[in-house]
Amino acid sequence: MARIAITGGAGFIGSHLTDLLLSLGHEVVVVDNLFTGRKTNFEHNLDNKNFEFIRHDVVFPLYLEVDEVYHLACPASPEHYQYNAIKTIKTNVLGTINMLGLAKRSKASFLLASTSEIYGDPLEHPQKETYWGNVNTVGPRSCYDEGKRIAETLAMNYRVQNNVNTKIVRIFNTYGPRMLFNDGRVVSNFIVQALKGEDITIYGDGTKERDFTYIDDIVRIMITIMNSKRKWNHEIFNIGYGNSISVNEMVDIIINYINPNYNKVTYTGNAEGDVNKTLAVNDKIKEWFNESPKIEIHQGIKKYIDWFKNDCDS
Repeated sequence: MARIAITGGAGFIGSHLTDLLLSLGHEVVVVDNLFTGRKTNFEHNLDNKNFEFIRHDVVFPLYLEVDEVYHLACPASPEHYQYNAIKTIKTNVLGTINMLGLAKRSKASFLLASTSEIYGDPLEHPQKETYWGNVNTVGPRSCYDEGKRIAETLAMNYRVQNNVNTKIVRIFNTYGPRMLFNDGRVVSNFIVQALKGEDITIYGDGTKERDFTYIDDIVRIMITIMNSKRKWNHEIFNIGYGNSISVNEMVDIIINYINPNYNKVTYTGNAEGDVNKTLAVNDKIKEWFNESPKIEIHQGIKKYIDWFKNDCDS
């Protein structure tokens, strides 16, 4: 049994990661300032003797003794991370420095949850981990994109200079239960609009493509990478399904499960800074860990819609 800290553990990905680690018998300390995280995401664990919650903002140092650190703290949707761009940058830079410092003091393994957004609006398609990206450093999304790129740099340099056992994953377009209904990303937006009988609003012409990956696959593969005893120096791993679909196709899938006769769809202007295509090359996780996402898009969307219908408190 390991003692594990998860920053951003009250959020969408972090809460699922918490549940899986607890089910495996580990002790989990969730660290979250509850800006986008919610207590309802972890309240079912409050009676678990292996669970602890600390309300804390990672831009300030934290002193814990742990074996592992999963660093997920940062708003992930444009609507939330653009709300306070400077705070987002501080979370990615100062927060990562503080959590790497904690890992260094505790001699803990450290996994950074980075993002496919570090590729920007990619000129290389699909995206391999060796691609350096095409990011607008002064665009509206730069607080997040560049913040995560700096976080990766920090993780690498703490490995080289301070011998911290750091691991970096780049997560592609995750969806599933507990994603906030007002998250601002396309899957949750479309499902909520369709369930409410509102117009499904598509930015642009709907031809933009995304590599959508279900939450259960994301957290399982993160744990596999953290637990790997394989030796490496500067490896980074994409976690994505490895298949992209257009926004129009996503709308069709959602409508098919909610109401096949639904026809309230409108198109509007492109969102500033939005990328055209994302598609993960996930060969490395297959080769290194014999892992790949298992839940295909139709199955995942049905599970997500069922959760909205049965459990969402929105």
